[in-house]
This record gives sequence, structure tokens and C-alpha cells, in this order.
Amino acid sequence: MTELAKNSENLTALININTQREAQQKYWAGYSLTEISRLLNIPVSTIASWKKRQKWDEASIFERVSGSLESRYILLLQKDVKTGSDLKELDFLMRQMKDAARIQKYNSGGNEADLNPKIRNRNKGERKPADKNPISPEQEELLINGFMQGMFQYQRHWYQAGEIHRIRNILKSRQIGATYYFAHEAFIDALKTGRNQIFLSASKKQALMFRSYITQYARKTADVELKGETILLPNGAELIFLGTNSATAQSYHGNLYFDEIFWVPKFDEMRKVASAMASQKQYRQTYFSTPTTTASAAYEFWSGKAFNRDRPENERVEIDISHENLKGGKFCADRQWRQIVNIYDAEQGGCNLFDIEQLKFENSSAEFEQLYMCQFADDDSSIFKFDDLQRCAVDSYEEWKDFKPFYARPFGNREVWIGYDPAFTGDKAALVIVAPPRVEGGEYRVLHYDTFHGLDYQQQADKIRHYTQSYNVTKITIDRTGMGDGVFQNVKRFFPRAVGLTYNVDLKNEMVMKTLNLIQKGRLKFDGKEIAVSFMTIKKQSTRSGRQITYVSDRSADASHGDIAWAIMSCLLNESYSGTKATRTIIPFDY
Repeated sequence: MTELAKNSENLTALININTQREAQQKYWAGYSLTEISRLLNIPVSTIASWKKRQKWDEASIFERVSGSLESRYILLLQKDVKTGSDLKELDFLMRQMKDAARIQKYNSGGNEADLNPKIRNRNKGERKPADKNPISPEQEELLINGFMQGMFQYQRHWYQAGEIHRIRNILKSRQIGATYYFAHEAFIDALKTGRNQIFLSASKKQALMFRSYITQYARKTADVELKGETILLPNGAELIFLGTNSATAQSYHGNLYFDEIFWVPKFDEMRKVASAMASQKQYRQTYFSTPTTTASAAYEFWSGKAFNRDRPENERVEIDISHENLKGGKFCADRQWRQIVNIYDAEQGGCNLFDIEQLKFENSSAEFEQLYMCQFADDDSSIFKFDDLQRCAVDSYEEWKDFKPFYARPFGNREVWIGYDPAFTGDKAALVIVAPPRVEGGEYRVLHYDTFHGLDYQQQADKIRHYTQSYNVTKITIDRTGMGDGVFQNVKRFFPRAVGLTYNVDLKNEMVMKTLNLIQKGRLKFDGKEIAVSFMTIKKQSTRSGRQITYVSDRSADASHGDIAWAIMSCLLNESYSGTKATRTIIPFDY
């Protein structure tokens, strides 16, 4: 075959291919075979043959678009003289073909990087270091200098003791600013020394109070916004906040602040882990708490009995833990610095935040002695034992994932009950929200409790109404004995199913025994030491005739103290001893 014949044959083949492609593009564009035949001057049978052989109808949308882009690109590329618009279109078509190729590769089993090449470089190079909560030298100076401003004398005394002694152990009245002070102390120490600070409490929620005090102080004093649940400072110091059920506590090291030690279940075991975090001589340990009972595991640590355990006779020490001896703080023979600060000591130390006579009026003598005077409760005389109550305590922050206390509907549409103990002269009214178990024999959970002072009947009823608007309340039980009837009548206006209780010996006995049964079985769960204190004020007492036994709270034959406990017990009246809801009740409800 001559060269001319070969070129002629190649040209014919090229024309044929281009014609087929043009016919194909027109078919995909929606032209019929007849229309394509007329436009290209090709027999319909030929076009039909191409369509069948090349499977035009089976082509994907991707193939059709790619083919159109390619054809248009070649057409423009073959022009001898290209306008500016041609060049722009060529550039556009090339970008579209590249995108189409990436999509094709992704669809053929590729990964996300085929669609977005920048992803390949996402993890290359040095990573940006974690934000260390930047604090300028000027801000740090403000924070350090402002530390002691507004502190009371006994708090300054704690600071001085911490400068000298490795272990501080403080028995204190409630609400005198211990958590507040030690949060500030730890933060400033972290800024000055770079040492880690570890905060433990009876619950994670309580431990996060330290964090709240620290962030508020930084914001208010130096306009520093600290971030992170664990706060990382510029010098590398970490502020770590833990609940006592943390399984990873042993992995940290730093100064230890252990709050509310008397309320921590299995304190002796937890202290072994906690104190190990402060083993290095550069670190110090600080323990502080309001008291519970001498049955608490932490009492042996406080009293020195734990130090003497397993020691030979000649190495044992005697420690005087009386208020008289420890009022001013004392370094004891077991190398712990101890102090007792009751509410009167705090007042003498400059704390003017309390009306002590009013507190004595609002609380039973047992509650006041324990919460404000640093006296350990008489566990033997209480019907509810501290050990049993402690086993019912939970860390709601970590364990109750279905309860969101800051939501508009904290418990969604789940059923809850309200128990209410109204206010009498000198008392505080108590409201509790209890979630009944979803399965037979399950747990009752005290989701929330609140107390009120100085409200009339209507105002107390309005408080109850407020909670019915954010919870799915199916049952309200109110003590209507005596003056409580006014609250009950107001509540029935908006909640007709409300049940009123008229207290008598049989009723109170039934309430106590059913609740005691639940607590001993671990079926009542709560978060809050006030609940345990309230239960421990309930004692057994003979009636005036001496013929019957009843249960009362300190200083009130009508059980008007221990208010939170009585409000809880009123919710549990339908609980039978077998663990199922009672089908009938022998308790005299008064409607």
C-alpha cells in the first residue's frame, strides 16, 4: 500500500471516529436517531449499529459528561486562531475534566483524598501545640497580687500553715469559704511554681466547684478566660478536677486538695491512691471537710487512729482532737497540721456572712451542731445509719447520664414524683423530686431537692407549680398536718390528684420502715450530703403514753425537722416491702 493510500485510510478512520463521537454526543444530548441521521447525513441503520455496539444507553452520567467535556475541549484545541473566550473556556474545561477524573477514581474505590488532595497534607508538618490558656506577665502579676484580698484571718492562717507543713487536715463549719480559698491558693501556687494541682471531692460536681471559683477569679481579676475541664497554664502546670470514683487518679501528680473527706465512701482506700499523687517532697496534701459520724472511715485518719494502726506500742501517738486544743491549729505527733474552725471561730476571724441566731432557729440542734459546730453526729441514736446512707450516695454528674439539671426539661418526659414538707414556724420547707424505678425492684433516685424560708401558703404552692412545668410530675404528696393544709389546698387547685398526709404514729412508722428497707437494700440513690444529714436526725422515741414507738426529728414531736428526709419518705409510700408497688395501702391518706 502506498503512503498516500495509508494516509487516506487513517484520515477516513479518524473522520469515522469523530463522526461516531459526534453522533454519540448528540444522542446523549437528547436527539433522536432520525434527527442525528439528518444532521450528519448518515444512515439511521449505521447510527443504530453504533448505539448498540458501543452501549450508549448503558453509559453512566459520569461517562456522558466526561465525553462531552472532552469533545468540546478537542474542538476548541483544534482551532488555529483562538479568541480570549476560547482560552477561558479551555481552562474551564480542563478543570472540569480534572474534577471528573477525581470523582471517577473515588467511585472506583478511592478515598476522600482523591476528591480533596489538600487532605493529604492535613497531618504533615508540626502540629500546633495545645492552647495553654495564655496569661501575660501583667495579668499574672494582677492574679498573684490579688490573691489575699478579701480573705478572712483563718484563711490567711491556712496559707501560713501550708508554707510550713506538708499535710493540713481541717475540720470546718459549712459555708465558711474553704473550697473558695483553697481553689485560689492552688491556682496561685500553680502560677508561681508550675506545680500541678489536683482537686478531689465526694463527687465530680463538687470537685468542679474548685474550677468554677478559679475561672471566676481569673476573669474578674485579670480578664483571663481559662478553658478546658483540665486547665493547662502557660508554664505547663495543670489544674485537674476529679471525683472520687475516678479510676485514673493514680496517673497524676501534684499538690492534693481533698474536699469533704468524711462524706467519701471507702475513704481509706481512696486516700491511698490520692496521697500517692503527692508522694514527692515538693508536693503538699490538704484535707478538709464538715463532719459526719465517728463511724466514717475518714474519722480514723482525722483522729490519728489510722496512724497508730499496725504500729508497735512504742511508736504510737496520742492526739488531742478537741476543739479547745485545735482551735488555733496545731502540728500533731503524726506530722499533720490540724485545725477545727466552727462558725463562731469563723465569725471571730472576720467572717460576717452569717446570722448565727437565725441558723440556730432554722436548723435542729443536731443539724446545727454537726453542720456548723464541727460535732460528729450520734450515729447510734439515729434510725438511719451513716454507713447505709453512704452506700446510697452517688455522683450524679458521672452516673446519671439521663438527667440534665440545666436543661429546660431536665428529665425529658420521664415520670417523676414530688414530695413536699411545708414550712412551720422556725422550720424550712423542703421539696424533693424523685424518679421512680422503671423496672420492678429498681432504684428510686432523688433527682433534686430544694428548701425555702419565709414563704406563705400561696408562695409555697407556686414553688411546687414551678417544678410541674419542667418535669412530668405524676404524683404530688404533701404533709397537710396542721398549718400544712393551706399549702395542700392551694396545690390541689392546679394539681387535683395531689395527696395530703395527716401525720400520726402509724403513718410515720410506715414511712420510716419502708424507707429504711429501701436504704438498707441500696435502692434509694441521692447526691448531696444534706440528704444524709437530714436522715440522720430522725430518731426513735416513745409516745407520751409509753405504749408505742414513733420516729421524730430532733426538737420536734411533729417531725417538722429532718424536712428533706420526710419529703423523700412521703414519695415512697406506695413501695411495698417486696419491692413492687403496693396494690393497696394501709396508710391513712387524707384527701
